[in-house]
Amino acid sequence: MITLGINAAFHDSAAALVVDGIVVAAAEEERFTRIKHGKRPLPFTAWELPFNAIDFCLRQAGTTLAEVDHVAYSFDPAVFLNGRDGELSLPELPLRPETQAQGGWENPWDPLFAAYVANAPDQLVDGAPHHLQRRFMLADRRRPPYRWHFVDHHACHQASAFLAAPFDRCAVMTLDGRGERATTTYGRWSAEQGYWPLGEVTMPNSLGLFYEQITTHLGFLHSSDEYKVMALAAMGRPTLADALRQHIRVGRDGQYRVAPLDLASIAGPQRSRGADMLARHFDLAASAQVVLEETVLEIARWLRRATAEPYLTMAGGVALNCVMNAKLRDARIFDRIWIQPAAGDAGTALGAALWVDSEARTTTAPPARNDPSKSGAVLAPDRKRRWHMAHAYLGPGYDDAEIEQALSWAKVPFTRHGSDAELVAATARILASDRMIGWYQGRMEFGPRALGARSILASPIDPMMQARLNELKDREDFRPVAPALPQEDMAAWFSPAAANDGASPFMLFVYDVAPGQSTRIPSACHTDRTARVQTVQADTNPRFHALLRAFGALTGVPVLVNTSFNVRGEPIVCTPRDAIEAFYSTPLDALVIGSFIVEKST
Repeated sequence: MITLGINAAFHDSAAALVVDGIVVAAAEEERFTRIKHGKRPLPFTAWELPFNAIDFCLRQAGTTLAEVDHVAYSFDPAVFLNGRDGELSLPELPLRPETQAQGGWENPWDPLFAAYVANAPDQLVDGAPHHLQRRFMLADRRRPPYRWHFVDHHACHQASAFLAAPFDRCAVMTLDGRGERATTTYGRWSAEQGYWPLGEVTMPNSLGLFYEQITTHLGFLHSSDEYKVMALAAMGRPTLADALRQHIRVGRDGQYRVAPLDLASIAGPQRSRGADMLARHFDLAASAQVVLEETVLEIARWLRRATAEPYLTMAGGVALNCVMNAKLRDARIFDRIWIQPAAGDAGTALGAALWVDSEARTTTAPPARNDPSKSGAVLAPDRKRRWHMAHAYLGPGYDDAEIEQALSWAKVPFTRHGSDAELVAATARILASDRMIGWYQGRMEFGPRALGARSILASPIDPMMQARLNELKDREDFRPVAPALPQEDMAAWFSPAAANDGASPFMLFVYDVAPGQSTRIPSACHTDRTARVQTVQADTNPRFHALLRAFGALTGVPVLVNTSFNVRGEPIVCTPRDAIEAFYSTPLDALVIGSFIVEKST
């Protein structure tokens, strides 16, 4: 059974493919179109489907749309429109919605948005670009062979967490900007008993939108730059926390309310994009971060009592806030926390596919329209679950023949290494000489983090390396870079290393640098002496693990700083050509791509 998952309603358009319960591919559309986040989350972009990502997923599985059994779309227009029994009653669309009375709509453009989403099945059949149409051809376009499923957005977030996590049972919490109506959802899942929803918070109350408002006020791009606010928070004092707390009230059963927020009266006028950062900007970021953390901790305590589950899984864009995640981890409310690495909207493509696949494999009844606000189990037990997310390397990959062809076509001089040991040793020597490299290996990551497949790597020993990397990527100077190290070395370099079994494979938690080690890896440390750590295992990324070990043997420091392989304003590189172009348009010293090393003349 083949199930295709699609995210397209808002931003971070993506596709995922599940075959008989196993995820074989997942990728964001931005990696192919080179438009960051795929598109802006505007009502009139909802028609755009991630055709390139879908094509990749189908190609990776050696199949076509005609052979797909189920298509799962991670937004339900019936829930958005408050429809009943799946019936859609769409209003007329005025020519200029912003000039018309809103007529009860939250946004005058919402009818257009809903119409685009409701017509996504036809768009999938008819809208593929010409150069991709071969994989999308159907014998009868009016009667596709697959079943189409609109799945509630937050149900997809939830499923992307609990059906991917390495747990047989867990509490589930998803936090993001918004779905159809929900902004936060809670549940409990067990492979033996299925999934139960435990409640939801609905619009306009949203921790994600609260943080987005802070992001906009600080002169950054909302639904894009929230991670910059998180980094900025370490440089300020939470002097405005009391004022912000007055606008967020946590009630019973996981409910909370967010009152309208006039940030100009609290924190001064909005910063213009590119203007100087002032102390009040740092303090606003620090205050927002503290209030977010406090709110999530209070909600998590309720969820632990409500579920009695020792493990927690999380998804939703807010779950990408690794500082918040660390505070939740260290509070020990739950024994272990697992966060799906593509926790933002891209991950709903994965969740949609997993939800419908699980439902279809575990029941003889046709999959129903899914509303997580229903009481009782809404997803059957899956006692024969065949997959969990041990790594995020689910995107496109290219073999040495394809890479060599690209290098030769570009007339790029290169050296080929005949073994992994030779390649790793040569790369470690380059890094030990304080040179920066582009590291392009295997299948690329699904999600926003570079995890050693499409990374820029450098030594953390030189105190100036962080500044050099930020200059290379034309980034703000307050932005940290993240350390990667073998998982077995975690306890020697970071604490508390015992949390989550000492594993942080997806770079979703910060850790304190162990006493005495910060002076050895100054470029891996943020202002507050924390680091967003990635632990690397030999069985999930053997070449990267070997490189870390080799660098450690040369320097005594088995740690490299790792940032995404891209230039400012562009997504992470995907193809060999993307990597070559990024290499030659930046001050990178070497490109290690497959079995090949390209070095610039000095």
